[in-house]
Amino acid sequence: MMDNPIYTHFVGIDIAKAKFDVALWDNKAVQTYTNDVPGRARLLQWLNETVKATHCLIVVEATGGLEQAVISDLLLADYPVAKINPKRARDFARAVGQLAKTDKIDAQLLARFAQTIQPDVHPLKDAQQIELSAHLTRRRQLTQMLISEKNRLSSAVSSMRERIEKHIRWLDEELLSVEQEIDTFIDSNSEWKDNRQLLTQIPGIGPVTSMTLIAELPELGTLKPKQITALVGLAPFNRDSGAMKGRRTIWGGRAAVRRALYMAAVSAIRWNPVIRTFYQRLRTEGGKPFKVAITACMRKLLVIMNAMIRDNSDWDAKFVPQSA
Repeated sequence: MMDNPIYTHFVGIDIAKAKFDVALWDNKAVQTYTNDVPGRARLLQWLNETVKATHCLIVVEATGGLEQAVISDLLLADYPVAKINPKRARDFARAVGQLAKTDKIDAQLLARFAQTIQPDVHPLKDAQQIELSAHLTRRRQLTQMLISEKNRLSSAVSSMRERIEKHIRWLDEELLSVEQEIDTFIDSNSEWKDNRQLLTQIPGIGPVTSMTLIAELPELGTLKPKQITALVGLAPFNRDSGAMKGRRTIWGGRAAVRRALYMAAVSAIRWNPVIRTFYQRLRTEGGKPFKVAITACMRKLLVIMNAMIRDNSDWDAKFVPQSA
């Protein structure tokens, strides 16, 4: 929960592909707008006429990317926005006895959630940060399409192979173009460029991981170890009740960052002496299963990177920052 600022208005936005519904806490009226450029412009106009950005907290659910354009426009207009896991909204609905479910009711529920919980907001992003995130999202989409097309090629009939191969060539060219644009974005920002230079010193951290962290985790280097791991979704939570001791699990956080850290940890187990030793100790001495050990390696990598960015310190396999 945020300690400050003090909010006086709370807004919930339920977002779908074609439209989104907007509710103001303690107001039964619900506004509906199309999920496109004109619709988002009308949303901002309504907000400017109804609430003040500095005193307004807006809550939206993660909806597989449908929410990103709305969030981007709100952040550029200086509105504090909190994106929450849909599970939190469902749990809150059950807690307050809200059983009915429609888009308008969901928007009202999110406004009530904003007023009651006041979750932490997204870090404010400038236009360049939002553009970088959009390019990174496009890179992931192109990569997924390439994998799908290559899988189809292996079982395609001869008459379709030429078409699929042509599409694969186009995707390869488009992916290369997007990656070059990402490099240009990072090189144009001295802080991003310096952070990439630090991160890629770590054995196991390559260009994709570094660009993902720069774009999707701007808080890196500004938070304490426990805070950064919880933000990404790598902090284990207890599941105990009475005498029953449940297995600690991780959930929530930023999936794109976790995916990048997973691949980095797999590589680091082979090439990074610090992570390799840590992994082997967990597996052999601790008897931990692979999933637990790899998650611990992801967490350790993240904490090391957080300390390096915070202290502007180079990687040294013989010296891991004490806070890591």
